[in-house]
Amino acid sequence: MINSIHTNNFGSIQQMTDQYFQKSINNSGQTSEISFDEILRGKCEKQSELKFSKHAMNRLSDRSITLTDAQRGRLEDGVSQAGEKGIRDSLVLVDSLAFIVNVPNKTVVTAMDQEDASEHIFTNIDGAVIA
Repeated sequence: MINSIHTNNFGSIQQMTDQYFQKSINNSGQTSEISFDEILRGKCEKQSELKFSKHAMNRLSDRSITLTDAQRGRLEDGVSQAGEKGIRDSLVLVDSLAFIVNVPNKTVVTAMDQEDASEHIFTNIDGAVIA
């Protein structure tokens, strides 16, 4: 811990703490601190966002697949359901689209439509969700 304080140019623990609990000035000119609860909620919200790997983004582009907001929401719900069941690598089906998702990382690994999934064989998954 002391090494990280030194290498990050923090002179004290207070300076390091101040970085994470930065003070902001509101419109009335009063100083207010960001609470631990607000920081924790912000981190949790960021973690709940579904990410797409570079490979998945390429597949979406190559296959001209676009997701509506409703489909993306259903995909996120499917990933949440898979996580609740302890699934690590899931096939999530949304309409005629298939997504392989690494659930703990909330990352879409690849995507395909019904035509590309013509073999109907999916490997290296431990669960499936129809969203």
